Amino acid sequence: MKKRALTGYRPTGYLHLGHYHGVLKNMLQLQENYDCYFFVADWHALTTDYEDPVKISDYTRHLVTDWLAAGISPEKATIYRQSDLPEVAVLALLFGMITPLGWLERNPTYKEQLRELKKRHLQTYGFLGYPVLQAADILIVLADVVPVGEDQVPHLELTREIARRFNSLYGNYFPEPEALLSEFPRIPGTDGRKMSKSYDNAIYLTDSPETIRTKVAGMFTDPRRIYRKDPGHPEECPVFALHQFHTEKAEAENIKEDCKKALIGCKECKAKLAENIIEDLCPFQERRRAIIEKAPDIAEVVLNEGLKKVKPLVEKVITETETRMGLKK
Repeated sequence: MKKRALTGYRPTGYLHLGHYHGVLKNMLQLQENYDCYFFVADWHALTTDYEDPVKISDYTRHLVTDWLAAGISPEKATIYRQSDLPEVAVLALLFGMITPLGWLERNPTYKEQLRELKKRHLQTYGFLGYPVLQAADILIVLADVVPVGEDQVPHLELTREIARRFNSLYGNYFPEPEALLSEFPRIPGTDGRKMSKSYDNAIYLTDSPETIRTKVAGMFTDPRRIYRKDPGHPEECPVFALHQFHTEKAEAENIKEDCKKALIGCKECKAKLAENIIEDLCPFQERRRAIIEKAPDIAEVVLNEGLKKVKPLVEKVITETETRMGLKK
């Protein structure tokens, strides 16, 4: 039997190039080799966007449609919405009873997000406790593996610790999910930082050609190249970093050498990048339009079908958990 893999994504905005090269490409590989569970983490979206939740349902629809357009198949993976499973909330509550507060406070992601998102009021129970909810997401389907980057391994370890603590108290039941180390490349945004919806520096998969040209034209470039005649340092340039994902290898190498010799200017370099991104996204955008035209409500259909597939499993897990904890006989 295939090992069971789980990954989820928060519906907090439209997908961008960072998601495309990291999450989506990885999901396509996973569905070919694992028994996959892909879920829309709409409760998790509330941990940072609770003050403005009105778009979560719309973003959920867009997210599922994007998955389908990228090639995620409901025949190969179980696709569902987190909030459609109250069992997840029940399991998170039960896990919360046995999770020491210190485990949550030392979570490196928690501290990083507090620093990065200073304008949001994140001193909430939900934000502090989201790793417990994440553990419930993973263990409610008895997942064997979770795809993560190396920097996320300590985060997954908290789920493993919760599973171990439960098993030590109530008998072995939950697996300790392994990290499926995956390469999630750092895609630079238009301002040079990591591409992120929160930073407002993203190029979205649904952006029009003109929007892409405008965003790329405004990108930060090599900070040490002040004038057109100055030699460039492409290894330090966010624009060249994107060329490596959207430009043929030989052409990218030529751009690199021309930049170093000041044979090409930043304006021309950006123009080439913009056209390459537009060309790369064209098939995805065409498939997306076709999907919506053929079945406008496809996202809800897929989520409802996925719910039917995952529901019996999570009901069984909750019954077993409550029985082991003495809540049921």
